[in-house]
Amino acid sequence: MNETIETILKHKSIRKFQDKPLAEEQIRTIVECAKAASTSSFIQAYSIIGVKDQEKKQRLAEIAGSQNYVAANGHFFVFCADLYRHALIGEREGGDVKESIESTEKFMVAVIDAALAAQNAAIAAESMGLGICYIGGLRNNLEEVQNLLSTPERVIPLFGMAVGYPDQNPGMKPRLPFSHIYHEDRYEQDQENYLRQIGEYDHEIAAYYEERTGGKRHDTWSRQITGMLEKKSRMYMKAFVEKNKLNKR
Repeated sequence: MNETIETILKHKSIRKFQDKPLAEEQIRTIVECAKAASTSSFIQAYSIIGVKDQEKKQRLAEIAGSQNYVAANGHFFVFCADLYRHALIGEREGGDVKESIESTEKFMVAVIDAALAAQNAAIAAESMGLGICYIGGLRNNLEEVQNLLSTPERVIPLFGMAVGYPDQNPGMKPRLPFSHIYHEDRYEQDQENYLRQIGEYDHEIAAYYEERTGGKRHDTWSRQITGMLEKKSRMYMKAFVEKNKLNKR
């Protein structure tokens, strides 16, 4: 097993960072690694906004659900789906690109491109001894995030990433088993086996939470996820994306 694989397999979210900013060279390296990610048809439909202004970071922390590590970290990145530049070059080149840019397909491409770039950035940061935490809570109020970051139409902030020097060493949260994630040649639809595997995973997660909290939390993955899905959240998203002239067709 090489160092890259070891870094990936040791991933854990860090939610407490030392009060130490990243150096400019570290920020550039992380972004250059993000840029090296695969991109569909060379479209490069994403942008990254680094947030240093402490007042903006504090407001983003509040938007994200009062997650203090959004404000207290070494550096905060916001990854955006971005088809703004493509509209501009289409106009400059005299091409009729509007329908394509507003299609669901191109919106999916932009989201996937941003996610691929972000995971490259995460691995790069962790390989440098830094910790990271993805922040989806920015989507609680994207209109305010847009105003804070001055993003134009056709640019959607998707999620943040807090990066910094870890000031904690949490345990690794168990993932779904290999046999449940990986299918060969066809999607396995044996529901009895499917639910049995989830039941085994529920036991593993319950033990993890009990150990992590000293017996204070009694929960399973199934119960946790069902409770989360029962709560309708961010239901404004479709209208918001369409208002920004994406995913309309």
